[in-house]
Amino acid sequence: MMTEKDTEVFNIGKCEINSTLDIPQFIPEGERVILDIEYKRIADAFQKEGKALSLENAGPRKKIFFDPHKTKAAIVTCGGLCPGLNNVIKSLVNQLHNYGVKTIYGIPYGYEGLVSSYNHEFIELNPNNVRDIHTKGGTILGSSRGKQDPLEMLDTLVKNDISVLFTIGGDGTLRGQLTIFEEIKKRGLKIATVGVPKTIDNDIRFVDKTFGFETAVSFATMTLQGAHAEATGARNGIGLVKVMGRDSGFIAAYASLASNVVDYVLIPEVDFQLDGERGLLNRLHQTLQKNKHAVILVAEGAGQKFFEDKKEFDASGNIKYGDIGLFLKDKITTYFKEINFHTNLKYIDPSYVIRSMPASPDDAVFCIMLAQNAVHGAMAGKTGVLVGRWNSYFTFIPIKLAIEKRKTIDPKGYLWSIVKEATAQPDLF
Repeated sequence: MMTEKDTEVFNIGKCEINSTLDIPQFIPEGERVILDIEYKRIADAFQKEGKALSLENAGPRKKIFFDPHKTKAAIVTCGGLCPGLNNVIKSLVNQLHNYGVKTIYGIPYGYEGLVSSYNHEFIELNPNNVRDIHTKGGTILGSSRGKQDPLEMLDTLVKNDISVLFTIGGDGTLRGQLTIFEEIKKRGLKIATVGVPKTIDNDIRFVDKTFGFETAVSFATMTLQGAHAEATGARNGIGLVKVMGRDSGFIAAYASLASNVVDYVLIPEVDFQLDGERGLLNRLHQTLQKNKHAVILVAEGAGQKFFEDKKEFDASGNIKYGDIGLFLKDKITTYFKEINFHTNLKYIDPSYVIRSMPASPDDAVFCIMLAQNAVHGAMAGKTGVLVGRWNSYFTFIPIKLAIEKRKTIDPKGYLWSIVKEATAQPDLF
């Protein structure tokens, strides 16, 4: 059971330096954001405990820990690509510059860049050389997957006199940041680590939304509309679209609602079967007989039970998921051939296009806000944390708390309920 102690942010030391920022408002130390905003649960918590669980409010502090003129900062991007990576890099650099930090390094190719044996040279960053990077997809720093030795990574930070490390990445990156943070504490070093959560799947716990998610939903929606046009333009046309979502089906759920053309949404959190009267194949047959077309949207992590005998692992130790899109394409094609029912199936996988796109306007704004709050936290000596947004407030979340479990769709919750209502999708099991 989560306690107040789990939400406490570690501070390197007392903040005694006046902030160099000239802004109208600072956040008082100790400001908190309540986790659960439902009235009855808040009332019960205050009645029983005199308080409710909360997260520390992010934002600029009047007093900071690091002297900007003596501070060196580094930025690293890890894992797969995601819209908004360059936006975050640019905004981190600009905000550090606003504080007066002059030495900012870009770490090339993820955590590899912090291991000397790879011989990757740091990239010096400043407002001039990051001026236009937000218009491009990908990351100017490069990225990689794979576990690196936290002792070696920390030695590199110490050798280069780096006081602040910003990590931009998903679950694996945050776990790597946690190991670095724990080693920093063991050695008693004055180094801050702050994470900006990057996962297009939107699956970070206690974070309302991650950057790139909105861009992904927008492009996936356009793809679905194209799939719908293909399906309706052919006799018994089937549009089959696969989107990202290893363990959480948020992109699929939101894109299905935004497009409003989907008949079946398959996500990792909800089991389904192919065969039998209530299975997908028979249901699809019924839909085609009735409407003469159908659109199926599947998240990449759905239906992984069909691949249990073929488990492989990537460089980071994550299970390589079976390609559910191609699997369904083959199963659907075979099924209708066997029952001698004509279909015209178009399969679309826009995943690599989506993740390498520039950020949408809303995501671009969100990236700036995340980056600025990450710098505010780092300069105030907050460490072992990530910055996120919860109930419309930006917050600092201890890494350990955030990575304990993934955020997923509740099959009995409100979001899945409205998806089922919008699609009129029956249970497929």
